[in-house]
Amino acid sequence: MKQALLIIDIQNDYFSKGKMPLVNPDTALNNTLKLQSVFRGQNMPIFYIQHIKQDLDADFFAIGSQGAQIHDALLPIDMVNERVIIKHYPNSFINTCLQSELEQMAIKQLVICGMMTHMCIDSTTRQAAEFGYKPILIADACATRDLVFDARTIAANDVQNAFLAALSNFSQVIDTNQYLLR
Repeated sequence: MKQALLIIDIQNDYFSKGKMPLVNPDTALNNTLKLQSVFRGQNMPIFYIQHIKQDLDADFFAIGSQGAQIHDALLPIDMVNERVIIKHYPNSFINTCLQSELEQMAIKQLVICGMMTHMCIDSTTRQAAEFGYKPILIADACATRDLVFDARTIAANDVQNAFLAALSNFSQVIDTNQYLLR
């Protein structure tokens, strides 16, 4: 089954000096780099999803900002097998060319990683399942943050686990080493 790696929103604003730092983004980045290396080594397609907010007063990922740039460690090197797709919504399929690119390449399965688990990973993984891409979600190559609801803070680890548990209904959820041992 022909796979593609979908790296969602691993952008500077999600790291320690950014405008929306997540919990453990470096761990997610390091595991993503392992996946990227495998896909590059096997000449398999990689899609980098870059979220850009068009509002000039955006709280993060502002158009033209350093924070909206893909993390330097991940920069695409081969524009034939590695493509950047700009999005403006949490779901990577909405108003983008992702679906048509996947169809042109005859991709049957998506390996998904990136940021934020509770937002863009969630909506994209669900859509990928609904489109029939049999997603594999790499749990330790994703990151999220603490959330506040009803005046209570929900720790990032709890947010991460709750969303991964829910997404296991739409995808196979495994860690990087499990994927690499296949």
